[in-house]
Amino acid sequence: MGKRDELIAKYADDLKNKCGMTPDMALLTKVTIGCGPSIYDADASTVAAGQESELETVKNNFLVKKLGLKDGPELMAAINSVIETYGRSERNKYRAVVYYMLVKHFGKEVVYA
Repeated sequence: MGKRDELIAKYADDLKNKCGMTPDMALLTKVTIGCGPSIYDADASTVAAGQESELETVKNNFLVKKLGLKDGPELMAAINSVIETYGRSERNKYRAVVYYMLVKHFGKEVVYA
């Protein structure tokens, strides 16, 4: 099993055990691949939910640019909802898991088809 496969398994475990979701493995794999090399970097692979600038980056670079959503207050509300689902106290909120939940939240799976 390669490093990426190990990470995808870890993300799937987080979705099941911390978020109470059954992951769509094909979609999770595509979202993980879409994160690029950041998944291998300890700092870049997680979302610092306590930093407003980090949440803005998720909103602008992922929701607006990647998923093609229109900027509005509902985007930040969705990000906060996902962070709550993951658990605010959870130290490592993996970027791929947060992105996966946002894709599901907005029904944008077609972006990864």
